[in-house]
Amino acid sequence: MSESPPNVQPLTPEEIREYAAHHHIDLADSEVEDFEAVIAETLAGYERLDELPDYRPRVEYTDRDPGYKPGPDEDPLNAFVTKCEVRGADDGPLADYDVGLKDNVNVAGVELTLGSKLFEGYVPSTDATIVTRLLEAGATITGKLNMEDMAFSGSGELSATGPVLNPVDSDHIAGGSSSGSAAAVGTGDVDVAIGGDQGGSIRIPAAWSGLVGHKPTHGLVPYTGIAGLGRSFDHAGPICSTVEDCARVLDVIAGEDGLDPRQGAVPTTEYPEALSDDPSDVTIGVVTEGFDRETSEAGVDDTVRDAIAAFEDAGATVQEVSIPMHLDGLTIWNAIALEETAATVNGECVGHYGKGFYDTQLADAFGRARRAQADDYLTTLKFTLVLGQYMADEYRGRYYAKAQNLSRKLAAEYDDALADVDVLAMPTTPQTAHEVDRTISRLEAIERALNMLHNTAPFDVTGHPAVSVPAGRSDGLPVGLMLVGERFDDATVLSSAHAFEQHVESS
Repeated sequence: MSESPPNVQPLTPEEIREYAAHHHIDLADSEVEDFEAVIAETLAGYERLDELPDYRPRVEYTDRDPGYKPGPDEDPLNAFVTKCEVRGADDGPLADYDVGLKDNVNVAGVELTLGSKLFEGYVPSTDATIVTRLLEAGATITGKLNMEDMAFSGSGELSATGPVLNPVDSDHIAGGSSSGSAAAVGTGDVDVAIGGDQGGSIRIPAAWSGLVGHKPTHGLVPYTGIAGLGRSFDHAGPICSTVEDCARVLDVIAGEDGLDPRQGAVPTTEYPEALSDDPSDVTIGVVTEGFDRETSEAGVDDTVRDAIAAFEDAGATVQEVSIPMHLDGLTIWNAIALEETAATVNGECVGHYGKGFYDTQLADAFGRARRAQADDYLTTLKFTLVLGQYMADEYRGRYYAKAQNLSRKLAAEYDDALADVDVLAMPTTPQTAHEVDRTISRLEAIERALNMLHNTAPFDVTGHPAVSVPAGRSDGLPVGLMLVGERFDDATVLSSAHAFEQHVESS
C-alpha cells in the first residue's frame, strides 16, 4: 500500500444533500445551488495542499534490512510477523539489546500489519518516536511481533496468522493483545519488547507468560507513530524478563515529544536509579475487590495472596484496602472503549482535533483497507464497532461522556487509597492462560478475548501506572501480581516490583 494524492473532486448536488442529511439537515434547492458554487471555490485550496510536501518526523539510522517472515521451524510459537535488523547508535544504555516491537509500531521501511490481513504490504515511511529513542540508545530492532488482529482481544489466539503460543507451556496461548511481545521475550528471541495496552494488553501476556510487563502512566510514553484504539486509553510500554530491564527501557522511551496529543506536561525521573531491593521501603494496599471475581480461579487468588504474604515476611508492610468502585471499573472502561474505538476507526486510525503529528500515510492506507475489507475485521472488533456506533448515534454520546466523568471519580478513589500506601496490589488476571482451542465458536472467541480484563482495564481509563510481576504458578502456569501507583510515579511502582522480584520465589 502506498499513499497517493486524493485529487479532490467537487460535490454533485446529490452528494451535497447526502452529506447534509448526515447532519440531519434538509437543504432547499436554492441552498444546494449556492453551496455547489462555494464548494468548488473552497476546494481550490485543497489542490494547494496536495502540492505542498507533508511535514513528517525525520528518520535516522536509515541502513535497514526490511526482513522476512520466519517459518514455524524458526518461530514455533508464532511470535514474529517479521524478523528484521535496524541498528541504532554504536553505544548507549541499550547497546547490545535486541528489541522487538508489537506490530502496531511504525518502523520506516519495515512492513506493518497490525496482526491483520487488511494491512499486508503496508510499509510506513516514518518511525514511531519510541523507535527513534530506542535506536538513539543503541538498541537494534530485530523483529515486528505478532499481535491480536487490530489489537482487540486479550487472549492471544486471534491474530490473522493464528494463535501465539505460550513460552512456558505451548499447549496454552500467550495472552494478548501484545502476544508476540511476550512470546519473543519468553523464548529469548529478543531481549526486551514493546507492547501496547488499552485494556491490559501489556500486563495480560506478561502475567500469562511469566514475565514483567509495565503499563506506564497515560501520556508518559509518546504514542506518536503507533496505531491506537483511543487517545484517552492508549499506552505503550515494555515487556521484559526483569523489572530492571523495564526500568531501563522506560528511561529511554519516556518523556514528551511535542507530537502526541495524549501528552501534557510529562515529569520523568531516572527510573533505573530509583530501584530499591529493600522490602521495608514498600507499603502495599491489597485491594479486596481485586480478588474473587466472577471469572477468578481460586489458585490464582491463593498464589497472589501467598506471594504477598512472603513479601510481608521479607519486610514489606501490607494492609487490606477496600475500593468498592473498582468493581465498576470494567463497566466504565467498556463504555469508553466501545464508542472511542468506533470514533477512532471513523477517524481512519489517526483521529481528529489534537495538536501533533498526523500519519497521513496510515490514514490513507487504513481508510482504503476498511472500505474494501471491513468484512475481514476480527469478530471482537465488528462487535465493538456495531455497539459503539449504536451507542454514539442513538444515545448521543451520553454514556461515553458519563463514563469519562466516572473515570475521574474512579481515579480519585484509587488516589485516596494510594494516599496511605505506596502501591495497590491484586492479581493481574483472574485466571491463568487459556488452553489452545482451534475449534471455538464466534461467541466463545468474544468471551475468551475479554474475560480477563477485570483488574487491568480500569487503570487504562484512569491512567495509573501498573506493572505485572511474576508471583508464582497455579497448576504449573504463571500467575502475575499487579502493582499500581500514583500517576507519574512509575518509579515507585517499578521499585516496589523490583523489591518483590528480589525477595519472592516465583518459579
